[in-house]
Amino acid sequence: MRERLGVWGKETKRFCIQLHQIKKNVTIVSMIALILNEGLIYGLMVLGLFLSFRVLNFCDMTIDGSFPMGACVLASCLSSGLPMFPSLILAFLAGLLAGLVTSLIFNKLHIPDLLAGILTMTMLYSINLRIMHNRANISYLRIPNLFSKLQDFSQNHFPAINPEWALVIFLIIFVFAVKGLMDLFFHTDMGLTMGALGDNPQLVISQGVNPAVLRTIGICFGNGLAALAGAFASMYNGFADVGMGTGTVVSALASLMLGEFILKSNKIGLQTLRVLIGSCIYRALMILARTYGHYINLTPNDLKLVTGILIILCLFITRFKGFTKNKISNKDKIK
Repeated sequence: MRERLGVWGKETKRFCIQLHQIKKNVTIVSMIALILNEGLIYGLMVLGLFLSFRVLNFCDMTIDGSFPMGACVLASCLSSGLPMFPSLILAFLAGLLAGLVTSLIFNKLHIPDLLAGILTMTMLYSINLRIMHNRANISYLRIPNLFSKLQDFSQNHFPAINPEWALVIFLIIFVFAVKGLMDLFFHTDMGLTMGALGDNPQLVISQGVNPAVLRTIGICFGNGLAALAGAFASMYNGFADVGMGTGTVVSALASLMLGEFILKSNKIGLQTLRVLIGSCIYRALMILARTYGHYINLTPNDLKLVTGILIILCLFITRFKGFTKNKISNKDKIK
């Protein structure tokens, strides 16, 4: 009897170890899917920030307002019974309009780019409330959307696969299609001229191109991508909220700098790729901080602090590398 109990005990222990390993593997796989989903969704917004900050050299704070604007427009359209794809198009067009307002304030009123973006961002908060009929948030609990339909399709046809991976596949296809279109655009005459605008505006003027028009196109498209990312984020989170854009620019800058720190290149294809890589890395760090931060007494309230420290570290390391290179080159000149 004791021998049987001993065998059963060993088998039970082995089963518990295997079950724990399976749960651990499932958790890791689910976390990877979560990182990819959030990284790709917010990667769209970082692509928009890359266009304004890096390509146009335009400090655009409008993204803090256009990101939730896309979510508010989508939620309002879906709750009114409008089909999914026209609602997404309207969300994108709303972002274009927000960028147009910032560009007009900058070009026509000659207000600095930073202040123009802050003014538009501030005004968009009230506009977003108007769009959602003076409600602070709208839940998608009873409103079917693109992501819920993709998850239902995955559960019905591929029950063995986590529904999160259906979203991963869709987002990879969609986001890399947008990236590919951006890469193609920057190989056209207009794209090359836009790339020169941020570094040398006088060169663009000497070619007979109006820099204001070119800058407006870039700012509008960047904010359109941010609004589209906001629409996707609202579907992924299950609700749209007027305050979901708070700190968006800071997190996007952190993602942008992380990507630039990891991958150095002057080729536009690699530059847009590192934007997406940086977004995924930043989201991975935030998810790890939320999941395991309690071991070091880190709470979700500290994530903004972590983001700020990440940006400072990236800037410091970049400056330190530049200082070291200059010091070495100066020594070579002296020799």
